[in-house]
Amino acid sequence: MQKLKERWGIQSNFQIILIIIVFAVTGSSAVYLAKPVLAFFGVNRSAFPDGFWWGGLVYVFFRILIIFPIYQILLVIYGWLFGQFKFFWAFEKKMLSRMGLGFLFK
Repeated sequence: MQKLKERWGIQSNFQIILIIIVFAVTGSSAVYLAKPVLAFFGVNRSAFPDGFWWGGLVYVFFRILIIFPIYQILLVIYGWLFGQFKFFWAFEKKMLSRMGLGFLFK
């Protein structure tokens, strides 16, 4: 635990528990919200043909594509709700800059 606290720059084990809970809740929420968001845009699983193997892959691609921004937004919101906004805001900036999207924070 000590290595994790040093790496993340946190002081207590309670903060580790909160951070792990935020990651779990965010992931579950992002996956749960992806289906209604896709349905809002008119992308349903039934819109892709079942007879072709790539129909399911296209739907999964769209679903993963929509999960990513939902996850990023929810991560900061849940981090704030659990009192760990500073950690998750730094985490977001670091992750997005590593993905080449660091220009969003300048």
